[in-house]
Amino acid sequence: MTTTEATTTEVITDRDQLRLVITGSVDDGKSTLVGRLLHDTKSILADQFEATLHASQGRGATEFDFALLTDGLRAEREQGITIDVAYRYFATPRRNFVLADTPGHVQYTRNTVTGASTAEAAVVLIDVRNGVSPQTRRHAAVLSLLRVPQVVFAINKMDAVDWSEDRFAAVADDVRALAERIGIEATHIIPISALTGENVASPGPDWYAGLPLLEVLETLPPNTVTDEPFRLPVQLVIRPRTPEHPDYRGLAGRIASGSVRVGDTVTAYPSGRGSTVVAIDGVTGEVDSASAGAAVTIRLADELDVGRGEVLTTDRPIDVAQQLDAVVTWLDERPTTPRRRVLVKAGTKTTRALLDAPHAVWNVDELRWQDSSDPLQLNDIGRVRLQLAEPVAVDAYAQQRATGAFLVIDPDTGATLGAGLTGAELGALAG
Repeated sequence: MTTTEATTTEVITDRDQLRLVITGSVDDGKSTLVGRLLHDTKSILADQFEATLHASQGRGATEFDFALLTDGLRAEREQGITIDVAYRYFATPRRNFVLADTPGHVQYTRNTVTGASTAEAAVVLIDVRNGVSPQTRRHAAVLSLLRVPQVVFAINKMDAVDWSEDRFAAVADDVRALAERIGIEATHIIPISALTGENVASPGPDWYAGLPLLEVLETLPPNTVTDEPFRLPVQLVIRPRTPEHPDYRGLAGRIASGSVRVGDTVTAYPSGRGSTVVAIDGVTGEVDSASAGAAVTIRLADELDVGRGEVLTTDRPIDVAQQLDAVVTWLDERPTTPRRRVLVKAGTKTTRALLDAPHAVWNVDELRWQDSSDPLQLNDIGRVRLQLAEPVAVDAYAQQRATGAFLVIDPDTGATLGAGLTGAELGALAG
C-alpha cells in the first residue's frame, strides 16, 4: 500500500504538484473515493477520523462512511450528495495533490467546469452496474472541451458485481468508444472499489495487470506548462518612488506559462511595445529567471507605457482581438439575451462587451453541435460572439489554456455569468 510522509498540516516542497479533478454521475461514489484517498494516504487527523466515525454511526452505517470526510456542507450530509466544489489536499512520497471533488447532478455541471478549468488531470468515476451514463458523457465532454491534459477512467463499485472481469470489460469498451468520439485518449481504465479500497491504493484482483489508481496518479507525467510560450498578464505597475529606489519601475504579475530570463526581449500586448528584461524580482529577492506559477516583478530597460491588462510575451506573439468567437458555458440561472451588455475579463484585462445570441449549442446526449439561436440556459455550452469595447490579448485556448480562457461578468452585480474559451478549434467538440 502506498503511504504518505506528511499530514495535511505539513507543507511539502521537494516534489511536484498535480491539480486533480474527480467527476462522475451522482451516486457513483466520488466523495467515497476522495475520502478513501485521504484515509489511505494518512491525510486526515485523528480527531477528524473519530468525528467522522461517530457521524457514520449516527446515520446508522455499520462501517466507516468515507464520504463524510468530504461532504462537509450540512445540506450535502442530509441529502447524501455533493453540491459544491470541495478542494482537498493530500500527498504521497512521490507527489502533492490538489483535488477538486465536483458534484454529479446535472444542475451542478457549472461546478464541474469550475473544478476542471485548472486541472492537470481528471478521474472520471463510473458505477460498473450502470455503465456509461448521460452524466458520464456530459462530464467527459466538459473535460474534452477544457482540454484537461490527462483523463483516467475509474470503474467503481466492482465489489458489487463480485469483481466480474466480463462486466468490467464491457464497460471499458463503452468508455473507449466514448473517449474516441469526443477526442480523449483513454490510456487508463481502472477497476476499483472505493468502499473497500481494493485497487485504489492496495492491489486489485489477480486478473487485472495494471497499477492501482493511486500509483497511476503518482506516475502521470508532470505539468509541462513551463515548456509553453512565456505569458505574464500584468497586474500592477510598481513605482515606489523612494530615496533608495528613485527610478524603480516594475511590471508585476504571476507567470501564466513558460519562463523568462534576464536579457530576454519581451513584448507587451495589445500595445505591441517591446524592451529587454534587466532584472526579475521574486518573492524572496532578485533572481536570474522565473517560470510558470511564480509571482514576479519584471524590470525593463525602457520605460514603456504599459500597465494592467497587458500581457508580456517572448518568443511567440499573442493574438490581439476586439471580437471573440468563443465557446461559453453559461453559469447563471437567468438565460442569455441578445446584445446583452456584459463585462469580459481576460487575464487581468476587464472591458465592456456585447454578448450576441448563440449560433450553436452542444448536445451532450448526442455528442454533437446543433445549430441554435435559442438563449443559453444554466449549464448550457454554446458558441457565441462577443463584441469588445477595447482590444484584449488572448491565445486560442487549444494552444494555451492559461491565456485562452475568459469570464463573462454582470456589470451591475459583478456576478460571473459564464466561462468562455477562445478560438474555434476546441478538439473533438469543434466538429
